[in-house]
Formats: sequence, structure tokens, C-alpha cells
Amino acid sequence: MISLKITDVKSFMSKLLANTLFDEFVLREMDIQTFTSFSVSGQFYKNFFSKEELEERSIEDAVLWGEVRGIAFAVIKGNKSPLLMKIVFQLPKNQTDRFVDGLGGKLTSEDVGGLYLNIWFEKSELHIITGTAIKTFTLDKTIETEWDTWVKRFLSSQNISFEEE
Repeated sequence: MISLKITDVKSFMSKLLANTLFDEFVLREMDIQTFTSFSVSGQFYKNFFSKEELEERSIEDAVLWGEVRGIAFAVIKGNKSPLLMKIVFQLPKNQTDRFVDGLGGKLTSEDVGGLYLNIWFEKSELHIITGTAIKTFTLDKTIETEWDTWVKRFLSSQNISFEEE
């Protein structure tokens, strides 16, 4: 787990809210405080969709950021920054499987509960904290180290500047 301070908040927020960069990430939770609190649980309700609609989704049973991004943008847009914003993203299962398989270690994709990005904005500062959920006990920290490295490479490749804390 690492904490990264985003040094160009305005640029990051533009990429988060007005760009498709994070659209394929699973949204686990979102809380935004402006004049009131807005919360999205990230809970996916299958019974909202018809069988055909579920088949067309061709994605895991999860809420993707791309499906909620417009709502977040509508809540935040304006002249004032939110008092607080917390977003928890999870790497989609298919990408998590590829990531874990690429490590060639002792853990399998079934051992991994999730790879997470926690985005935290408060008092004009924005931080990204990485996280991993492992379903089995292990002293091997390879997956955590590699996830941290992947996140830093991903941000750098998107010209998102940060400082490691």
C-alpha cells in the first residue's frame, strides 16, 4: 500500500470526471460532500435489468465508473470544490486475473479479492491510496509491490503528476 499525492488536482479531476480514463474500473463506493452528502454504494442490482440487457453488458456484475461518472460530474461541477470526495475503484476481475497470472507467483487469481485505488480529496489535496485484498494468508508481498508499481506507471503514462508520501 502506498499513498500518492496528486500534484495537479485540476488536471486529475478533469481526467476523472470528463474523460474515459477510469471508465472500466469497478466503482465500489463514492461519497461526495458539497452542500449535502451524495453517496453511491456501488452495489449492482441484477434484477433491474432484463436477461437480454444483462447478456449485452458482457461485463461482470458490477457498477463501472463509466456508468456513474456523469452523475459525479453533475454533483461536483460549479465554482466550488467539494468539501470531501472519496471514491473506491477496483480493477475489474478480468484485468485482475491477467495481472495476477502475469506475476507467475504462488497466488492465483482466486486468492485475490481485489486490487483497489482509493481516491481521497479534502482541503484542496487529492491522494490516491492503493490497496489489495488477499483471501489467503501469505507473507509474500509481491502482488502488493507490483500493484503499487502498476499504479505509478499507469498514472505516469497518463501524465498525472504525483509525489509518493
